[in-house]
Amino acid sequence: MKGRAWKFGDDVDTDAVIPGRYLIFNTPGELAKYTFEGVRPDFAKNVHENDIVVAGSNFGCGSSREHAPLALKGSKVSCVIAKSFARIFFRNAINIGIPVLECPETDRIDDGDELEVELSTGVIQNKTKGETYQAIPLPDFVREIVDEGGLIDYARKLVSER
Repeated sequence: MKGRAWKFGDDVDTDAVIPGRYLIFNTPGELAKYTFEGVRPDFAKNVHENDIVVAGSNFGCGSSREHAPLALKGSKVSCVIAKSFARIFFRNAINIGIPVLECPETDRIDDGDELEVELSTGVIQNKTKGETYQAIPLPDFVREIVDEGGLIDYARKLVSER
């Protein structure tokens, strides 16, 4: 997947991803309009399909709401790359169908860099800088869940194959 980096720092909490006042919405498309509204007001209007959210440590900390990965899914970002994730956000993202990669070198990526990400290997190529970084690749079974669009669609597929 290829996309432009949207850079964030450490400890981006779920309220920063989608402010609490928008939790009345429950669909990705509705939530997408308000993604990062308080910390990056230009995001919702300017994000393009397949763009990539890049952050520091502890991305998705705070409340356990699944609205945060739903908002990212509605924004049509291709993945989130961070040094580390809050555990519940990581699980919610996989369950919703958003690929998440842990990479210790996110400080080397700048806002607007063009990235190419290979989920199966965890290789991230920064086309803007001519650099390559290694993320922890998602295990095959987790990638299958993400590829199906999330845990519910994955379970439907398994049931239909029986």
